[in-house]
Amino acid sequence: MTEYTDELNRFMRAIVQGTDVSPQIDTIYQNYSLDIAIEIYRNNYRGNLHDALTGAYPVILQLVGDEFFRYLTRSYIGQYPSVSANLYHYGEQMSVFLQEFPPAQALPYLPDVAVLEWTCQIAYFATDEPNFALDKLALIPAEQHPNLILHTACHVLRSNYPLTAIWQAHQPGADIQINLASGGSIALVSRLANIVQVSELSEADACWLQRIQVRDTLGLATEATLALHPDFNLQATLLALLKQGVLTGFHLESTS
Repeated sequence: MTEYTDELNRFMRAIVQGTDVSPQIDTIYQNYSLDIAIEIYRNNYRGNLHDALTGAYPVILQLVGDEFFRYLTRSYIGQYPSVSANLYHYGEQMSVFLQEFPPAQALPYLPDVAVLEWTCQIAYFATDEPNFALDKLALIPAEQHPNLILHTACHVLRSNYPLTAIWQAHQPGADIQINLASGGSIALVSRLANIVQVSELSEADACWLQRIQVRDTLGLATEATLALHPDFNLQATLLALLKQGVLTGFHLESTS
């Protein structure tokens, strides 16, 4: 069994890393040589990973074009081989890769776009969760301090670039002009049914939502946000987040 495992590992390295194949591999092929056969495996391997990256990073593909994206993905695949049989898990290191990839330095916002797109990938495959029962929350006295529960697809991302506008401008049917000099943005990634959404958050809403993420109660999160942002509107924020599927439930803080 050990010898068999060693042979499989050597074959894997030949496909992924381009090393020599084992002499024990049958070299008898009717229509082509061993080298050609191995290259077919390599091309299939690279092609599958390229397709996985295309699915995970459609905005980056639009930003750089087909030819550059193929060059980019080939370089990425050479540096980051797949470690999972599930191709939906492939591509997580794209942001780190882009920070160090010399040809991408002319587009300094690409790493942040990669973070956003990978977060969208995570959100799409997040577990389904129940709808929020707003009527039940209304029955809870404020002094009981409910803890709100966020959907696992919910993520808040800060960027020095207009990240939300970049993403939205590259969605089907979009007609949005991007001004890279407009400054940073706070993006909220969420999922409603099976549709991933990216929306812009204000500083106040982001402050409140991040307090909820660290498990502050509704009361504490609101007080902390109002101390920094006196114009914060809790009702408007709650309604907006409910429409986006961000809130899924609540539980009461233990008094013991």
